[in-house]
Amino acid sequence: MSTSHHPRSWVTSANGHPDFPLQNLPFGVFNRPGGSRRGGVAIGDFVLDLQVAYETGQFKGEARVAAEAARKGQLNAFFALDATSRQALRAELFNLLAEGSPQQQALQLLGDALLVPMGECRMHVPAHVGDYTDFYVGIHHATNVGKLFRPDNPLLPNYKYVPIAYHGRASTLCVSGTAVKRPSGQTLPPGAEVPTFGPCKRLDYELEVGVWMGPGNAVGESIGIAEAGQRVVGFCLLNDWSARDLQAWEYQPLGPFLSKSFATSLSPWVVMAEALAPFRRAQPKRPEGDPQPLPYLFDEQDQAHGALDIELEVLLQTARMKEQGIGAHRLAVSNTLNMYWTVAQMVAHHSVNGCQLQPGDLFGTGTLSGPQVGQFGSLLEMTEGGKHAIELPSGETRTFLLAGDEIILRARCRKEGEVSIGFGECRGVIVD
Repeated sequence: MSTSHHPRSWVTSANGHPDFPLQNLPFGVFNRPGGSRRGGVAIGDFVLDLQVAYETGQFKGEARVAAEAARKGQLNAFFALDATSRQALRAELFNLLAEGSPQQQALQLLGDALLVPMGECRMHVPAHVGDYTDFYVGIHHATNVGKLFRPDNPLLPNYKYVPIAYHGRASTLCVSGTAVKRPSGQTLPPGAEVPTFGPCKRLDYELEVGVWMGPGNAVGESIGIAEAGQRVVGFCLLNDWSARDLQAWEYQPLGPFLSKSFATSLSPWVVMAEALAPFRRAQPKRPEGDPQPLPYLFDEQDQAHGALDIELEVLLQTARMKEQGIGAHRLAVSNTLNMYWTVAQMVAHHSVNGCQLQPGDLFGTGTLSGPQVGQFGSLLEMTEGGKHAIELPSGETRTFLLAGDEIILRARCRKEGEVSIGFGECRGVIVD
């Protein structure tokens, strides 16, 4: 794909970068060795230090107001701003970092005070998350899992009317690269009548997208579907680690609890809604015979432009593969077009009862599996509940995750005539 007619950056590593070209400019929170946490923006192989850019007077007007909020050690104040302020800062950053920018020479003189090599940065969860809600909008995953748990009734009748979700645990959200400790809990062994307690034996990942909330609503008010999409600041990758044996025992009658609350991994960069605008699509048509969403969930504009075309990928690298120098093995490729509900429908539904959403709240989409083998976003689906082992290039097999296994999530947006952008990685290694 030729992108020669698109603006380039004087930060040369950004040009042709798989994730962070000039057209992306995602926000995050980082610190350098011995330094304090502050806001930053990914550009190529570097992190632009927003605190330094702010203190050296790089921003004017509305962009300066937004930069003051975005330079802090948590992005909640930045997320709380309206879209025009955020867009002003993004436009200013684009102009500053573009090839031939009037400020190029002055910025280059700041050297690594302004642009920190990414390898020297420690990344953090980008905002304080007051509440985390995990949805279930991947219909193929819902059907596949339903078949395993309820063979005669895989998809319950409410699924096509209600964007299903559960309230997750914000305290165990962790940034990519954080080790994930195997949980313990109660399980009911096959054929047993009494549960046992011990370490999870069926540890799994879930390939999801994270949705970061911007300005929310007051308690008792709701966000209408027509404006719901505008309240979303940006997106990340999310791995909803799952203890399947704990889940099978505990999920009735109220759903997941300890099987999910032990860890959720996030990619550190918030890919802004504005960067994803070229990759918006019409929401795929519902299958013949499916109900029309109720009026509070239906908006023509949202149906025409509310879906996103993001390719999602999950890879596995075992400890033995690392020792043998074997690269990570791709398990599946899927896409956000497999969402049965749009992000705006998730926001509208979450707030329709008067539930308050706040800047920095996080949603998970639920596992975004595709309809075919090779597109499944969890081992539960790939192995049909542990019946069929996956063969790895090292000669090992897996039904569920073992100590030393590392799961890597990636995402990429591609479109003819547009510069491809990515999300960076979401990684987590299992420790016992």
